[in-house]
Amino acid sequence: MQIIETERLTLRPFREGDAADLFAYLHAPTATCFLSQTLADLPAAEVAVQKRALDAGSLAICLKETGQVIGDLFGGGVGVEEEDVQSTSVGWNLNPQFGGQGYAFEAGRALLDHLFRSRGFRRIYAYVEDHNKASQRLCEKLGMRREGVFIEFVSFTKDDAGNPIYENTMQYAILRREWHSGAEHLAD
Repeated sequence: MQIIETERLTLRPFREGDAADLFAYLHAPTATCFLSQTLADLPAAEVAVQKRALDAGSLAICLKETGQVIGDLFGGGVGVEEEDVQSTSVGWNLNPQFGGQGYAFEAGRALLDHLFRSRGFRRIYAYVEDHNKASQRLCEKLGMRREGVFIEFVSFTKDDAGNPIYENTMQYAILRREWHSGAEHLAD
């Protein structure tokens, strides 16, 4: 996967030295969909970084000025080298300390632009839980449309009796032709 640079960010594969930054936001994930990625300690974060470094579909979001990892992007199409891939999913996880500064939008816009322009995908979609308003706003700001809601689609947690708590999940998507016609209007 090539490195993608924006005005303030570098999107790159994970590498040795990223563990402390990854641990900073995965020791206590704020979105339930990331609970399974909770890291217990720094050694667990080091193992997670090694796995992510081997995963072509995982990118670190880094501040260009300092190199600090402030989040990650992921998706089946980020590093896939198949020629006939038409559609792929994407996702993001940002350290809450860096929220509200436009970093998620800047990273998401760069990723979608790369996937459409350089990789030639026809369609990109994202799943967002119905209570994750920040990710819903991000999808919409990126020009994605809400295509539907999957009722009680997935469970990330259990109640006190051990029963799964199912969450409603929205699907957002955008087509390449929509991106090309509207990308130049996307502003920070």
